[in-house]
Amino acid sequence: MTVGIDKISFFVPPYFIDMTDLAHARDVDPNKFHIGIGQDQMAVNAKTQDIVTFATNAAKQILTEEDLTAIDTVIVATESGIDESKAASVVLHRLLGVQPFARSFEIKEACYGGTAGLQFAKNHVTLHPESKVLVVATDIARYGLNSGGEPTQGAGAVAMLITANPRILSLNDDNVMLTQDIYDFWRPVGHDYPLVDGPLSNETYINSFQKVWQENTHRNGYTLADYQALAFHIPYTKMGKKALLAILENETEEEQARILARYEESIAYSRRIGNLYTGSLYLGLISLLEHATVLTAGDRIGLFSYGSGAVSEFFSGHLVEGYKQHLLVDVHTSLLEKRTKLAIDAYEELFNDKLDTNIDATFEDETAFSISGIQNTIRAYRTK
Repeated sequence: MTVGIDKISFFVPPYFIDMTDLAHARDVDPNKFHIGIGQDQMAVNAKTQDIVTFATNAAKQILTEEDLTAIDTVIVATESGIDESKAASVVLHRLLGVQPFARSFEIKEACYGGTAGLQFAKNHVTLHPESKVLVVATDIARYGLNSGGEPTQGAGAVAMLITANPRILSLNDDNVMLTQDIYDFWRPVGHDYPLVDGPLSNETYINSFQKVWQENTHRNGYTLADYQALAFHIPYTKMGKKALLAILENETEEEQARILARYEESIAYSRRIGNLYTGSLYLGLISLLEHATVLTAGDRIGLFSYGSGAVSEFFSGHLVEGYKQHLLVDVHTSLLEKRTKLAIDAYEELFNDKLDTNIDATFEDETAFSISGIQNTIRAYRTK
């Protein structure tokens, strides 16, 4: 029996800005954004859209009535929580209509949370092969207007259904984990935006990948030749490439070209969406699977997960026969193409129009599963 990703999809809000427009507004050379950090567009959300609406929309795209009956665990991974006590997964459970006798909880460890949820799901299904686990990584990456991190913002969710005998990616038992107590990125309780030591964060990311890669080689005996592709956590698309280049120095030009070509395929969606925090690695995986033309069943895909603070994990999976038939290429393409491009002044207005849960209100939003109102600090959700 194998266990892994049976279904996977992403959802992003219906607005975006062009990075050339942002560069001009911030008096920056556009190449700094398009080439320097590798971003072309950035997803933007209204206050009526939050991690619950993103998660619900992403999950709705992949779940059937049979799935809703079989799911016995709902996991939300986020660092954009909407409540200090109640898990967003409990609300998600209701909005989706998952059968009542299920476990629901939320995970936090910066951008690593989605991987923690995935590994819990894998272990649970291994013990209970008849069950299914829904894992949703959902976040809003915000650093503030005119901030250094502004061009690396983004929003959205990735939903994954974990089952026995999956139809997309079977997960292997080769995980290498690393924990280091480092303050490269953190957000104390009460702070609207994270605090970031940019140079330290970049350095920690690259060093963490090198450490788990070397340990993987030592522990599992794998070399780069054993992988058809590597997918990375993508806070911005140049970050993963910097880490990848750090292990390519001693490889042949042919090997470097092969693995770098797959990397470019894995960042196609991220270039148009931006940072999904906990969902970034899995957005990269979707992009890889939906853009690569040379991958085949049985190929080993390596995945590097990183969460500031810092926790890292490197693991792998094998593509399953017929996996392409279960990808939602048309859904994802349509989602991105139908978004509305915002002028920078409209983006700034949307950014500053924040949800105040202390004031009762009603809202209009045509997006399915949006916030319809606030009553006694409780968010009500539209389920059209």
